[in-house]
Amino acid sequence: MTTLSKQILSQLPSGTISVPSVEVFSLPEKVLQFGTGVLLRGLPDHFIDVANKKNLFNGRILVVKSTNTGGTDSFTRQDGMYTLLERGLVNGKLEEHVFVNASISRVLSAADDWDQILTAAANPSLQLIISNTTEVGIVWEESDIHAPVPVSFPGRLLAFLEERFRVFNGAEEAGMVIVPTELIVDNGTRLRDIVTRLAMSKGRPERFMRWLTNANDFCNSLVDRIVPGKLAVAEQTAIEQQLGYHDELMIMSEPYCLWAIETTRPATASLLSFAACHEGVVIANDINKFRELKLRLLNATHTLTCGLAHVWGFTTVRAAMEDALFGSFISRLVFDEIVPLVVSDHITKEEAIAFGEQVLDRFRNPHIEHLWLSITAQYTSKIQMRVVPMLQKQNSQKGAMPQCIAAGLAGFLLFMRAQEVKNDVYWGKANGQVYRINDDKASLMAKQWQTPELLQMVQNSFHNVDIFGADLTTYPGFTEAVYDVLSLLLAQGPEKQFVLS
Repeated sequence: MTTLSKQILSQLPSGTISVPSVEVFSLPEKVLQFGTGVLLRGLPDHFIDVANKKNLFNGRILVVKSTNTGGTDSFTRQDGMYTLLERGLVNGKLEEHVFVNASISRVLSAADDWDQILTAAANPSLQLIISNTTEVGIVWEESDIHAPVPVSFPGRLLAFLEERFRVFNGAEEAGMVIVPTELIVDNGTRLRDIVTRLAMSKGRPERFMRWLTNANDFCNSLVDRIVPGKLAVAEQTAIEQQLGYHDELMIMSEPYCLWAIETTRPATASLLSFAACHEGVVIANDINKFRELKLRLLNATHTLTCGLAHVWGFTTVRAAMEDALFGSFISRLVFDEIVPLVVSDHITKEEAIAFGEQVLDRFRNPHIEHLWLSITAQYTSKIQMRVVPMLQKQNSQKGAMPQCIAAGLAGFLLFMRAQEVKNDVYWGKANGQVYRINDDKASLMAKQWQTPELLQMVQNSFHNVDIFGADLTTYPGFTEAVYDVLSLLLAQGPEKQFVLS
């Protein structure tokens, strides 16, 4: 079978596939991207591809491969192109779209092609830098102060900006817009601070420091899209038969996508012209609203249902949504209990409801196998970050304890009950199967369960600030509401309808 390349573009059925024109290959490189991961290819690279097809951005991406694993041969063989399959529910209806993405011009290795990467700093068309080097990528690396070739992403970014400054003699217009997509709060601010600290440690002159601060815009950003990546071999083979070509880089994503970029500079907003191609790209002075919507309605919903769903016997999120009772429970949790706690001076009820509806569509996606057990990783810290602030708000409003949230917290306590410990690894048991409790606070929760009397165990757990970061027993009715549900779960099992009805 023919491999995807620009030579076969004219043979592809453009009516059913989004196919780039051959003119795209002559567009200048406007973007320097650190990372080749599926999130980048499924989100920002997708937006740039769509914009190019609509003549809205008219630029391609020079990709820097940061890791030493794997090569760049697949990108070379396929002229930088790959197929993106969008599959999932949109407004309750199943949709599928196929995009041949030609946004990537070339891929260079940071380890092997560093000189070529620095040479790109002289390209006046290059104006935007994006990254996804995982959460551990934006870190301080002491050795970069003296290393001839930097090893960390901030170190490499600084080296590139230094070369940019040198080539253009510190011209303001040579500054870059830098948009990290790592899943860190205030990622742009954190990256800027590390790069600035590194430049100061290297003794860079004041003129460069002013240029670094004033000419370059480090933007905080928030990304949200599930991109599982490669398909199963049999599934990919079947799709390749339909498309008529082989693609080593084919990936799949859900339809939902969000890239919220924070900037107060009009020039930056103008540069990010691809934002006009898709409602999923949002440019705003403050992106905290989007972070709050995601943190509470998506992440907190996951957190409040994962333990209960697992002990109930559901393996995947989709399986739980397909169950009439459990699906109804999640819906009530979202719309009856979390939405009112999300509404604020900055988020309207209509916005919260609309986001909640998208969340349920995503949960129901038949093409995403999202495991509940995976969601329970670091369960306690997720409760602390995602759920406790909502409990605090509920308490400040003098409202009654929400029953679905109480059930979710009872599910948390039940999931965290360790049945055995082997080599400091804690294991629970549900439905006749053992499961690993992957949580830094597993030992603390195991100690709570050693309390003979159940109500006292619940009180001790929620009183422990080391576990939840707050004394939850000070909230009227909280402990009793969770205890009531936990008692029923232990007495009759989670499959009984009274727990969620």
